[in-house]
Amino acid sequence: MAVSGARGEVDGESVVERLRSEKVRWVQLFYTDVFGGLNQVDIPSSGLEAEMFRTGVPKLDGSSVRGFREIFESDMLLVPDATTWATIPWHPDAGPTVRFICDVRLGASHEPYDHDPRGVARATEKVLADAGFDRSYWGPEVEFFVFDQVQLLPSADGVRDAWAGAGYLIGSSEAPWAPSNSHATVRFKEGYHRSPPLDSLLGLRAEMCNVLVDNFHLTLDAHHHEVATASQSEINLRFDELVPMADHIQDLRYVIKNVAHRHSKLACFMPKPIYGDNGIGMHTNQSLWAGGKNAFYDPDDPYAEVSQTCRYYIGGLLEHARALCAITNPITNSYRRLVPGYEAPVFIAWSKANRSANVRIPFYHRSRPEAKRVEYRTPDPAANIYLTEAALALAGLDGIRRKIEPPPPVDENIYKLSAARRRELEIRELPGSLAEALDCLEADRDFLKPTFSASLLETYVTLKREEQLELNLRPHPYEFYRYLDV
Repeated sequence: MAVSGARGEVDGESVVERLRSEKVRWVQLFYTDVFGGLNQVDIPSSGLEAEMFRTGVPKLDGSSVRGFREIFESDMLLVPDATTWATIPWHPDAGPTVRFICDVRLGASHEPYDHDPRGVARATEKVLADAGFDRSYWGPEVEFFVFDQVQLLPSADGVRDAWAGAGYLIGSSEAPWAPSNSHATVRFKEGYHRSPPLDSLLGLRAEMCNVLVDNFHLTLDAHHHEVATASQSEINLRFDELVPMADHIQDLRYVIKNVAHRHSKLACFMPKPIYGDNGIGMHTNQSLWAGGKNAFYDPDDPYAEVSQTCRYYIGGLLEHARALCAITNPITNSYRRLVPGYEAPVFIAWSKANRSANVRIPFYHRSRPEAKRVEYRTPDPAANIYLTEAALALAGLDGIRRKIEPPPPVDENIYKLSAARRRELEIRELPGSLAEALDCLEADRDFLKPTFSASLLETYVTLKREEQLELNLRPHPYEFYRYLDV
């Protein structure tokens, strides 16, 4: 990941002047909740004053946001970040509309709110700086599906009639199960880099990318069809620093969903919606920099040109990998993806260029210090990107602080190793369920203490256990196939 400059400071006065000169009618204030959901409130541009970029906009009832405040302490502020100016193209009849991403602060005291994911990410940047790393660079690779439709049976919400049974139907003209097609379909696991007409989403992805570049000012690296059928896709953004990159991922998700919706399609970020084919991941590339140099690079390392600092960072990721899953793989469906045979990481190991390990050192070229990075392959796009990047940074930093030496790298296909061979190589397994991941987090959470408050973690674990319980209470359709005759 080559070095790029950080976004400069922008004062509120110049933003307000620009809003007036460009005759902007509406301002949308975006913020992220504990679970990664994007929320917004719209105000007339005339109501946004320059001082609000410092003191905040009093438009947030924290008791109405899951995982935020109680009703007796609900007054909160949204502080727009002037550097996140973007134009919204969806509603031309409403007049010119501009969006800002906000930090969340407490009412009255104006203190940063410790459940605000963006605030956690900001605090993590400071922790890294205090440890001597003035910059970190991040490059999550976001995969997604775009379906023609998803029908929940027998009711629209899939819950009201759950006593009588429930199911779903995924519609995709590209998929082998489509009832009628005028063209060939994409077979399971054969979609990678396919060209039209097999890649039916090329034009739609290009439109998504154009909006990201033209309206949200992002820099893109590539887009392409991914391995699975049913229009599995990937859009790669150019790397950036921790908080800006998390902002970009939220923009990416927002644009993908809205462009798909405008074409009467459904963008899906569920990690494993299709049985028997690949799920979607969010492989997260990362590197630490100090004094303008990549702290992960060592040209004299014979294995992968990685420094001792990088090895310790990897040691931290591996040490805390099971606990990290509660944040990087945060829904019950995440663990449908983390199974052998579909390119998703199942085992805790590191290697260069080995996609069966959950920590990989990409190694396309030698002697490229600007490109040296660690790819953490476990996360999926259901994760809250702010908390994911923060947690990974803190795990790696804990490895550096404690000088955690990782086991030797594994240059074998781990999926094909025997259990005995895996034990010999000190390869552990990732959790098999959200419940197990939450247990791991509760047993191993101290590494998160620098920026994750106890209150945030307790709230997160409590609400996630409720999700797991709701799934456990309901019969699964496959259980009827398997057990109806017992």
